[in-house]
Amino acid sequence: VQLQASGGGLVQPGGSLGLSCKASGINFRLYIMDWYRQAPGKERELVATINSDFTTSYVDSVKGRFTVSRDNVRRTTYLQMNSLRPEDSGVYYCNCRSFPSYWGEGTLVTVSS
Repeated sequence: VQLQASGGGLVQPGGSLGLSCKASGINFRLYIMDWYRQAPGKERELVATINSDFTTSYVDSVKGRFTVSRDNVRRTTYLQMNSLRPEDSGVYYCNCRSFPSYWGEGTLVTVSS
């Protein structure tokens, strides 16, 4: 299993970023995919989930601002982040719930003026 997140960067508060995570080594369409983030000195936090049936769920702090999606043909999950806040900063990872030990390197998001 390999998971490669990309798309992070530096953005001003109120701005937007779109993250991608490409999976390999799994039958992607069958699995629940999660997005996590980890801020310095804090625990890793589940941010968004997309199920195999395309239903989604979010942590309360990002509801209405973040949108998770998936493309089973490209074996990729996406996280569109709008109205970003400084507290959204951190390293973002995707994870396949059925293979929780595989994390990949993550992608750094910094929200700062």
